Amino acid sequence: MKAIIIAAGRGNRMNDLTANSPKCLLEINGKTIIQTQIDHLRSLGISNISVVKGYLQEKICFPGLTYYLNDNYRQNNILESLFYAEEELCDDVIILYSDIIFEKRVVEKLLGSRHEISIVTDVKWTLNYVDRHDHPLEEAEKVIFDERFQVQKIGKNLKSYEGDVQGEFIGMMKLSGSGSDTMREYYHSCKQKYSKGPFQRASSFQLAYLTDLMQEMIDNSVIVHCIPIENGWREIDTVEDFTKAKFFLKTQKVKNMS
Repeated sequence: MKAIIIAAGRGNRMNDLTANSPKCLLEINGKTIIQTQIDHLRSLGISNISVVKGYLQEKICFPGLTYYLNDNYRQNNILESLFYAEEELCDDVIILYSDIIFEKRVVEKLLGSRHEISIVTDVKWTLNYVDRHDHPLEEAEKVIFDERFQVQKIGKNLKSYEGDVQGEFIGMMKLSGSGSDTMREYYHSCKQKYSKGPFQRASSFQLAYLTDLMQEMIDNSVIVHCIPIENGWREIDTVEDFTKAKFFLKTQKVKNMS
């Protein structure tokens, strides 16, 4: 098992907090976001960890990791960023955004999946938007799945389907070896097919999200399986999120000690 952390962007909605530091290096209760992620992964036996970096890339420097540089991060998005580490997309691999904090049990549950493509989905997702003012609910990467926990729709702005939304993709997924092969194949075929014009909900392939590629795969009968959780994580997209995350980690620390 290996892991890829996507950490190329600045996080423009963090204002001055990311003026001199990548978002993943912000400290929450004495530890950076990415160090917390690395610690959880290593505690579960995942030591082969790669990081895709871009903004202020020289500041992300941890021993024992493999690094890939997205030197075009200002003009592309998460999907393109991931594929700077394409050579790591083989065998079993966990992919995660660098701006999420989570309990170790979230990764443990994902590791238990035997499906080719698995995504962690928070089915209590709306609770994270209570008193959350700076990150619109519309921007959540929403998920609609069937009774077999197979994804039917995924992505931002599922406005016509909002009444049916069952969860939010938290920015963490697992691929088996064959799942990695499938994702690579679709990425390259779509990059060629959609070289001009929009791609799924993105204005261009270059600006696509990971969920746009997943939706394209689902539309072509590829099975993407949900791993449901009930909270246990937080996204850090705004200054408000950063403040709330500090309280979340303190609460989890107390709970784990009790």
